[in-house]
Amino acid sequence: MPNPRVTIIILNWNGWEDTVECLESIFQINYHNFVVIVVDNASEDDSIEKLRQYCNGILKVNSKFFYYSSLNKPIELFEYTNNELEKTFNSNTKNLSNKLFLIKNSKNYGFAKGNNIGIEYAINTFDPDYVLLLNNDTVVDKEFLKELVLYVEENQNVGVVGPKIYYYDHPDKIQVTTAKIDFWTGRNSLVGDGELENGQYDNISVTDYVSGACFLVKREIINKFGFLDPNFACYWEETDYCMSIRREGYQCIYNPNSFIWHKGSKSTNKFTGLLTFYMTRNMFWFMQKHADKLHYFVFIMFYFGLKFWYVVINLVIKKDFKDISYFISGVKAGLIGYNTIKNK
Repeated sequence: MPNPRVTIIILNWNGWEDTVECLESIFQINYHNFVVIVVDNASEDDSIEKLRQYCNGILKVNSKFFYYSSLNKPIELFEYTNNELEKTFNSNTKNLSNKLFLIKNSKNYGFAKGNNIGIEYAINTFDPDYVLLLNNDTVVDKEFLKELVLYVEENQNVGVVGPKIYYYDHPDKIQVTTAKIDFWTGRNSLVGDGELENGQYDNISVTDYVSGACFLVKREIINKFGFLDPNFACYWEETDYCMSIRREGYQCIYNPNSFIWHKGSKSTNKFTGLLTFYMTRNMFWFMQKHADKLHYFVFIMFYFGLKFWYVVINLVIKKDFKDISYFISGVKAGLIGYNTIKNK
């Protein structure tokens, strides 16, 4: 089996409990040519200190998915602020898998730009063959990375590949397999979401997009298409990226031989309305970037003829008036137009 280098990038924001559980699962995988970068988006809790304690073996991790190992500790920790990334590191060091690189951002840059900072540092420092974006609220199977890399190595037209994703709280319940985009309505849907595992989605398949919870991308793709679009901030950015590369003939693949468990939307759930705003605004922006004129016209008719009122009425019934405000703000920001924001 080939052994290309992979850089794993994990974004942390006030979520050290999730992050150290994710890290411990990574440092136990059966693949050894990888580098881990944690990008901290200006956490206001004690995330930095907890990461130091974890690397030193002081902070032990409890999980229902694995047993904590002291054999891979201490993990050598390298810390940089986002203004110090020009510092060099000897990337020719043979064993990088027992090291952790921590980038401490001066402010919260959001999901897309936060990951982009990590991607740029990875490329400039480690020259990886692949970059893996991984949500901090995930736990990975020991074989997950080996299976993802092996498939892409054997299929050259693949640009992005992702695993089967299960719910963390219900380990036998599916969260993500393949995903579909409906350009007539603007809906994106996750095939199999909520279904119990019964082998029904065990075939490797082409998918419209790969979930940003676990997103392996070829270096070739990054060189050609650049990074995630920072205008999206969070949500729809991976869908946007996948759509861009698919138009150039690359495939996005779902590989069920690789699997992880995901808690889901931990950062945005900390603020009421944040999920509503970004999901609403970014749907409009995605459609403006990628839908043709006919699709976009039908989408607008569908949205304001049905979807808008359906959402508002449901929020009124729930008496969630604050979320109505976030929803309407998202619609307004979406209608202002992606190109207007991009050109500012």
